[in-house]
Amino acid sequence: MTENSDFEATRQIYTVLVMHFLEGHKQSDIAEALNLSTSKVNRLIAQGRKQGMVRIEIESPFQRLVEIERLLVQAAGLANAVVTPTVSGNLDTTLKQVGRAAANQLLESLRDGDVIAITGGKAVSAVVDNLDPERTFDVTVVPLTGGVQGKYYTDVNHLASRLAERLGGSTHLVHAPLFAESVEQRDMLMDLGSVKEAFQLARKAAIALVGIGSIQTPGSSYYDLHPDSTADRERLTKSGVVAEFLAHLIGENGEVADYALNSRLVALSPADLAGCPKVIGVAAGAEKVLPIRAALRGHYLNSLVLDEETAAGVLDKMESKQNVA
Repeated sequence: MTENSDFEATRQIYTVLVMHFLEGHKQSDIAEALNLSTSKVNRLIAQGRKQGMVRIEIESPFQRLVEIERLLVQAAGLANAVVTPTVSGNLDTTLKQVGRAAANQLLESLRDGDVIAITGGKAVSAVVDNLDPERTFDVTVVPLTGGVQGKYYTDVNHLASRLAERLGGSTHLVHAPLFAESVEQRDMLMDLGSVKEAFQLARKAAIALVGIGSIQTPGSSYYDLHPDSTADRERLTKSGVVAEFLAHLIGENGEVADYALNSRLVALSPADLAGCPKVIGVAAGAEKVLPIRAALRGHYLNSLVLDEETAAGVLDKMESKQNVA
C-alpha cells in the first residue's frame, strides 16, 4: 500500500498500542473508548506486534507527523491535533485523507445521546464521505448555519442528513437561508420556533465539526455562499479579513469583522461554540494557513485535523508572529 492509504490503519494501531502498553488500559476499555469491538482491538495489537511496532517503546512510521501534532498542540493550546500526509500536487486526495482522519476522530469521540453540530464546506463533506462506523449511534445532527442550495457542500441541511444517515441517527434541520435580506429579516428568522430550537440544540452540542474557509482565492467556498464582486473581495482583504468561520468573516486576530453582511447571517456566532466540549476544525491546502491561524487565535477550536504541509505553514506563521511580538 502507499504511504497515504496505509496512514489511517497504522495510526489506529499506534493509538491502540499506546493505550494498551504504555497507559495500561484493558482491551475492553480501549474498545469502549475508541468505539471499536474488542476483537478488532485484539487484531490491531497483533498487527502492531507483527509489524515490529512494539519494542521497548512504541514508535510510529509517521513519527514526523506525531511531532508536528505535538508542536501544534503546544503552540495553539489545543487538546489534540491530527496531521495527515500531504499528497503533493493533488489537493482532492489530500482533502480525502484529512476527511478520513477527521471521520475517525469523530467516531472515537462519539457517544450515544450526543448532539453533533456541523457547518457546510468541502472539508466537512469529505468527513461525511469517509465515515465508516462499525455500529449505529443514537445521535442528533444539527446545522450551525442556515443553508445555501446549489452545491453539495454549501447545503448544510443535506450534509447534516447524510451524516445522520451514515451514523444511524436523526436530524433537526434549519429551514432558513444563510443570508437574510436585512437585519430585521435575520432577527425574524432566528426567532422562528424550528430555527430557534435547532440553534439551541447546536449551542449544547457535544461535538462541533467545522470547516475553516478562505476568502483569498477565486475557488474559495465563501464566494460560493455569497458571490461578491472583485472590488468587494479586494476591499475585504485590505480591511484585514482573512477567513470565514461559521459563515462569519473574521480578521487576522480571530475577531469577527465589522462587516455589514455578518449582521445578516442566519447562523450561530463563533463565540457560541464556547460551550461545546469538542470543536473539531478540518482543513487542507496552502490557502487555509492564514484562516486556520485566525481561528486558532480566536480560540474557536480545541481539536484540529489537517495535512502536513498546511500544518507546517500554520506553525511557521505562528512562530513568525511570536518572533515579531
